[in-house]
Amino acid sequence: MPLATPKEIIEGLLFSAPRPLSMERLRNLVPEIEKKMVRHIVEELIREYETREGGIHLVRLAGGYQFRTRAHLAPWMTKLHQATPLKLSRAALETLSVIAYRQPVIRSEVDYIRGVDSGSIIRSLLTMKLIRVAGRKEIPGRPLIYATTHQFLELFGLNSIDDLPSPEELGDAPLLTP
Repeated sequence: MPLATPKEIIEGLLFSAPRPLSMERLRNLVPEIEKKMVRHIVEELIREYETREGGIHLVRLAGGYQFRTRAHLAPWMTKLHQATPLKLSRAALETLSVIAYRQPVIRSEVDYIRGVDSGSIIRSLLTMKLIRVAGRKEIPGRPLIYATTHQFLELFGLNSIDDLPSPEELGDAPLLTP
């Protein structure tokens, strides 16, 4: 059995990982490879897959790196996986948008912004793991504070919350403006 090169090891780890791997996680998985070398190999792989222009590419996502199918291939990937796409109601998308843009935020703020009770939608978003409880606010009643999750970032193809389009870019988005 031939010895594996550092590049082969890192490429294999990134390819087989079900979730994006952070640089720190990669370094922990291959402590025998120098930290600088791990970063260099990941950057080299990104360049190689971009230059190749094939069906997959290596992207920075949710604070880590993951191989992804190119977006224009979605119709064929859907046929293969036959997964039911995640469907969010308008109210759920609205609530998720308020939480994403205003995080950390408490439920009463979400309710105020939307003008309706958001309790059941927040519970659904928690169940879908698109939002999480980020703590409790230090005010009377100590209400729960909500924020988005890594799964949210993955689902929407974002590396960080800073990659969300600005409210100005979205046009008429009254719920998102401060």
